[in-house]
Amino acid sequence: MSSLTPRALGRWFTARPWHIRKMATKGPVNSRPASKYSGSSGTPPNSRILALARYSPWSSSFPGTWRTRALIQSAFYAVGIVLATNYVDSVWFPPETGYASPREIKVAIEKLKQAFPEEDRVSTDPSVLTEHGSSDNSYHPASPHAVVVRALSTEDVVQIVKIASECRMPMVVYSGATSLEGHYSGVSPGSICIDMSGMDKILEIHEADSDLICQAGAQWEDINQALKDKGIPLFFPLDPGPGATIGGMVGTGCSGTNAVRYGTAKAEWFLNLTVVLPNGEVIKTRRRARKSSAGFDTTKLFIGAEGTLGIVTEATLRLAPRLPTKVAMAQFKNVEQAVDAVQDILNSPYGPHIQCVELLDDNMMDAINIAGVTTKPLPVRDTLFFKIQGDDPAIKLAAKTVQVIVKKHGSDRFEFASTDQEAEDLWQNRKYALTSTMGAHPGTRCWTTDVCVPVSKLSELVYETKKDLSAAGLRSTIVGHVGDGNFHALILFENDDELPKVNDAVHRLVHRALDLDGTCTGEHGVGIGKKQYLSEELGEGTVELMRSIKKAVDPMNLLNPGKLYPDNNQSRTH
Repeated sequence: MSSLTPRALGRWFTARPWHIRKMATKGPVNSRPASKYSGSSGTPPNSRILALARYSPWSSSFPGTWRTRALIQSAFYAVGIVLATNYVDSVWFPPETGYASPREIKVAIEKLKQAFPEEDRVSTDPSVLTEHGSSDNSYHPASPHAVVVRALSTEDVVQIVKIASECRMPMVVYSGATSLEGHYSGVSPGSICIDMSGMDKILEIHEADSDLICQAGAQWEDINQALKDKGIPLFFPLDPGPGATIGGMVGTGCSGTNAVRYGTAKAEWFLNLTVVLPNGEVIKTRRRARKSSAGFDTTKLFIGAEGTLGIVTEATLRLAPRLPTKVAMAQFKNVEQAVDAVQDILNSPYGPHIQCVELLDDNMMDAINIAGVTTKPLPVRDTLFFKIQGDDPAIKLAAKTVQVIVKKHGSDRFEFASTDQEAEDLWQNRKYALTSTMGAHPGTRCWTTDVCVPVSKLSELVYETKKDLSAAGLRSTIVGHVGDGNFHALILFENDDELPKVNDAVHRLVHRALDLDGTCTGEHGVGIGKKQYLSEELGEGTVELMRSIKKAVDPMNLLNPGKLYPDNNQSRTH
């Protein structure tokens, strides 16, 4: 072997595969001692590697055609490029989020444009992305979305969800844009905003059953106006802020001024929901029957879930009879007198005739007078506004009872609106509370927050809060759904330098409510702004159960991530 030239040695190695095949079929060509190498061929390992090398598409001895060689080389390069790209993506976006890379976001946007080619259905306009990802009424962290898609049906939502799931893009639902806690803020590195405002149709009205079916983008005011226009003597009693939509009301577990008489979204006002799950499956939570004992109540699983478990596309609403209503007003020297009077009124035989009980503090009444949005000024006192419902004799008896009770608790001014016009004029004071707060202090901005406590603790909470805000040098007004212990603080400030001071005041207010066995939010929801308080309010066990449900339903965490569930490092700080 030592006398062989390198070229002859190469030819010898190249011939080895043929030599081995011949040995396998016809036996050895000559007798040789058994090889010391393992394997049936007895060929040295290096020799076998060199023999296989001739099949490489980069080898001059490759047995195939040049087309075959080019195809194999191209496939190799393609696999290498994919592996390299995935590596770069994994470095940019580590596995703790697992969301789409910039390249995958572009792919998802193109797929959405192909699925919805109509004009204005898919938008990447920067101003639209910012508008759908932030609010002038919220001062929590916000970011724009990567794309906004306008859905018009449940089928549209299914298509969007499937594309988002395939491309691992977070989804955030947008409709009425009335949220105050950052519910529809965008998600980094890029999220799909599903705009449901076009899904605003009433699909069916069942007057005999006192219910209707509507899409999730329908506004509660439009629903009630449509019923009134059709001469149907029914209405949907949940009444949060103007412009709120059914889907958002479900998501935040809303209530409103009527809660003292009709309860909140977590009562039986949503008979069933049509929901698109994170995998694109469509479910209906139950049938249209007024009550059911079949299984646990999956409808309530989505009420208050803030769009983190599924996307509500339709709802069946239970309706209530529209009853005649009158308005009354009583003024007091302080909040304690007013709250004590309300407890006695609601516990009286005429308590069920009270539809609303609203508290406006003295600062709010002063703002209403300064803003001049009502027909006549009123004394600057802590004031209760009542809506009393029923037939005419019942309303008169209830009004007399209210008058007697408020007088017993120190009220020195009581007004009862005997006509519809007088009632409308009197209720304007409550209706324009937020507008009046801003109008009385031009050039200011307003942080609105809410908490809720047992009714017996409300006067203490309001008193301590007013004292705290005054000591902090912050102007504020207060409006409360005093019948169920819920109140809103409207805190005014002039520039971003004051924001930390306002944020600290809100923080103290929340802890004050929790210390009184209350809640961090009565009706605004959790979103980004209140999630840090959830563990303290509900307990770690309950929050962990919520997280477990979220992981089971949405294992990729694509639906409204970063909202509702506390971050693992969030705990109470004093």
